[in-house]
This record gives sequence, C-alpha cells and structure tokens, in this order.
Amino acid sequence: QVQLVESGGGLVQPGGSLRVSCAASGSTFRDYAYAWFRQAPGKEREFVAVIRSTGHTYYSDPVKGRFTISRDNAKRTVSLQMDTVRPDDEAIYHCAADRPILSAIRDPDMYYYWGQGTQVTVSS
Repeated sequence: QVQLVESGGGLVQPGGSLRVSCAASGSTFRDYAYAWFRQAPGKEREFVAVIRSTGHTYYSDPVKGRFTISRDNAKRTVSLQMDTVRPDDEAIYHCAADRPILSAIRDPDMYYYWGQGTQVTVSS
C-alpha cells in the first residue's frame, strides 16, 4: 500500500516557475516508479514525467526541457520543478506510483496508486 499526497500547486504567471511535490507513505518508497500526470478540464489524463526506482527519468514532449522530476528516497518525496510555464500547462497535477514495465511507463492505467491532485493555474 502506498499513500500519496501532493502539495505546492497554485497560481503561476506565464514564463514563471512552480514546484509541486508528492509525499509518499506506506510501502518501501525506493521500490516504486513515481510519475506525474495532469488533467485539464475536458481533456484526458496526460502523462507528464516519471522517475523510475533506478533514477532514470522520462518526459512527455510538451514538457521536455522545461520540467524536471526528481526523487528523494530518504525524505520519501517526489518533486516536479516546472520552469517556463505556459498557459497550456494549467491542469490538476496528480502523482502516481507503481512498478510498470518500461514500455508502459506513460500509461496511466499501469499505475495503481494515485494522489488527489494539486491545481496549477497559469495566469498573469
């Protein structure tokens, strides 16, 4: 069992930066891959980034080069640093955890554990 709680969402101006975090409790933190997905109103849940237990990271094309995912196994947290934020980054950001195979690492159906989400609003 893994419990996930996101924090750090809020209002950010276009071109600005924001950091969202996910605190995990329960089973062994280091065994899982942790991903961020986002969902905007009227749209499907979208893969953003993932960090595997090995530390390897993968990003969606829209955020590559702007977002950075990281994990701190000692603190049991996963963070998503969002830089050069754009209006189309506005969404609810969800943290997810599981141990998907590499080929399915971007598929939200492969993640069993989810947080409630944190809202990111992009506006000047």
